[in-house]
Amino acid sequence: MTGDARPSTRMRLITAFLRHVNKPRVARAKNLAAMRGWLERAVPMLAAMPTGATPREVEGALWVGPSERGVAILYLHGGGFVMGAPETHRHLAAALALAADAPALVLRYRRAPEHPHPAQIDDALAAYRGLVARGLRVAAAGDSAGGGLACALTLAARREGLPDPACVAAFSPWCDMTLTSPTLRANMRSDAMLPAERFAEVVAMRMAGGDPRDPLASPVFARFDAPPPPLFITASRAELLAGDAAAMAEVWRAAGGRVTMRWSADAPHAWPVFVGAAPEADATVAEAGAFIASRLSGENRP
Repeated sequence: MTGDARPSTRMRLITAFLRHVNKPRVARAKNLAAMRGWLERAVPMLAAMPTGATPREVEGALWVGPSERGVAILYLHGGGFVMGAPETHRHLAAALALAADAPALVLRYRRAPEHPHPAQIDDALAAYRGLVARGLRVAAAGDSAGGGLACALTLAARREGLPDPACVAAFSPWCDMTLTSPTLRANMRSDAMLPAERFAEVVAMRMAGGDPRDPLASPVFARFDAPPPPLFITASRAELLAGDAAAMAEVWRAAGGRVTMRWSADAPHAWPVFVGAAPEADATVAEAGAFIASRLSGENRP
């Protein structure tokens, strides 16, 4: 998705819903319970499980997609580290799994504020460790907050002496808890989904007084001692987190990693979430799935 084409009718309708219903609803939510409840109600309005991807419940996660055959995707859902669950993102993980021909484990990681950082990356690392221990070749993927966790996972794995993920796919990742990205201010109006006024509150919930420059919380501050695995990353130039995505891609490239960057001019934040509802989302998920499939198969390794 280059951002040059006019948005589809479906994407325009979704964007209008986000701008005029979702964004003000989240902005004026009185508490976290209200925000969580809204997300859980809103997702079914816009998303459905793809055919042939019946979820299978396991402890702390859902498996979706094809049967296991030596490879897997560890999918980390979005929701600002405080919302979301496998149930809200299983449709996206399933579509990605089918596109990559690899099963996806959608992790039920612990959320803030009940469990502040580093609970989220600790849970992601534990799940990754378990998959690797089973002899699986694993790709890491996620959207928004989950995209940031997917990017941080390589650093966390290396600190434990684990192998790198085969690749990372991050859709509009939130990678900087310092809230210093210029697009957080520049794109306040153009972002159709996210209300900028809630970001500081959410960071306070997640970090609970911890250092926002911790690279496991803010992987834009990561320093890799060897090239990281290939990265597929998407973002909209209109969204608040455009700067996070650009900075993350630059950190990856500076360390010698290969980056496939896909920008949209005006799609909403984390538009692959609307897979099955908008052709732009379908196309991006298909491309990300092909990227993951090639890496899981061992093709084009760096």
